[in-house]
Amino acid sequence: MNNDLVTSEAFMQLAVSADEFEGYAHPHAARIAKLADETAKLFNLARRDRLSLRVAALAHDLGEAAMRRDYIKRAGALNDEERLDLARHPVIGEQEAARYGADRGAQLLVRWHQEWWNGAGYPDALRREQIPLGARILRVADAYASLTDVRPYRPARNVEEARRHLTEFAGLEFDPRVVRAFLSLNAFAELNDYAEKPVDKVWESEEMIRQLADELQF
Repeated sequence: MNNDLVTSEAFMQLAVSADEFEGYAHPHAARIAKLADETAKLFNLARRDRLSLRVAALAHDLGEAAMRRDYIKRAGALNDEERLDLARHPVIGEQEAARYGADRGAQLLVRWHQEWWNGAGYPDALRREQIPLGARILRVADAYASLTDVRPYRPARNVEEARRHLTEFAGLEFDPRVVRAFLSLNAFAELNDYAEKPVDKVWESEEMIRQLADELQF
């Protein structure tokens, strides 16, 4: 079996576990990987950089899964202590990605996927082009996929609401160029929302894992 396929299936399994812990009803990390990869194509990212980005998308929530905090799925605002605790998850995710064999590029994208364009993100308060393009793309794809899926504490937003959120936070949380590129995508199934769809769990089989890994073309 191709070693890349083995790697993709391993990270897909990890992603499914993280998605389940966070209470997503649909494959979240795999969806982000597809959205991020389509956006990366618009920036002509090299094949190796796109591979790192797809791995990072699958691994981006490993830190939260490793921490296993109850507040992650709880409705309502976090208190100060919880916010400080949660800010550790990208670094823990970087460590988890390394432990499972992700390349260094993917590890750093996991570390920096919560950095904001205006420098208000974490863990390193990077700003603008200090943040690698892959991490800026991952930030937008993650936000969109999260907004348009059902969470334990809120319903999914529709496509129009999610697009409006990206536009409103362009220049603050998101790189405006990445937002423009992302919003130019069309006729792509992963852009659909789950606002009007049933929320039955879809984690059904090993076959599904292999299919998703194959679709991501590791």
